[in-house]
Amino acid sequence: MQFKEGDKVQFIREGSLIDGVVKEFKGCSPDMWYLIDDKCKDSWIFGGHLILLTPLPIIPQFVADAIDTFKDEGDSLAVAIDYEVYTNELVKELSLDSRVRGWLWETSNQELFARAWMGEYEVEQEPLYYVRLPIVRLNTLGTAVEGDYKYLWADHATGENNIFQSLEYPATLIQSGWETKFTEQEIKELDERYWSFAVPVEEVEETK
Repeated sequence: MQFKEGDKVQFIREGSLIDGVVKEFKGCSPDMWYLIDDKCKDSWIFGGHLILLTPLPIIPQFVADAIDTFKDEGDSLAVAIDYEVYTNELVKELSLDSRVRGWLWETSNQELFARAWMGEYEVEQEPLYYVRLPIVRLNTLGTAVEGDYKYLWADHATGENNIFQSLEYPATLIQSGWETKFTEQEIKELDERYWSFAVPVEEVEETK
């Protein structure tokens, strides 16, 4: 196998398995030698002594949930990845939604799904949003109208939610576990209408 610059690899040195990154290479295949940076010292390693480290597949949380559901039901990979599964009553029994079906239509995602099914995987971090509701009010002198925002808060444990003026945590909210940052799905589960007021967390915090 021929490696390229930047590949993450492993090799054995003095009886220990070492992780490193390919910096340079020389020679002709199959007799290639590679300069490996392992954060301790650079070493020239014969290609036949290197193992390519394949990164873990990264999948959305809803796909990870689908994999868990299929496995809990005792289904095989062939059943899980078969599109026809999503066109019959099984979809209702397994609580799988159209996002999984659409995601699996992409050929590259089918390979990711299979790799995740067969071993370990990482769940990609979903974007987080504030639900920011604009309001207008008179200033403290009552002489002019000024703009401001109220924010949605929710307690995931109880399902309770409310609107508060500030992102600062009152003591009572700290104790009760109220949150202000939500995924798209969490917002829509609270109320579909809130989604139109969703603002990326980064956009709000950059202006604070």
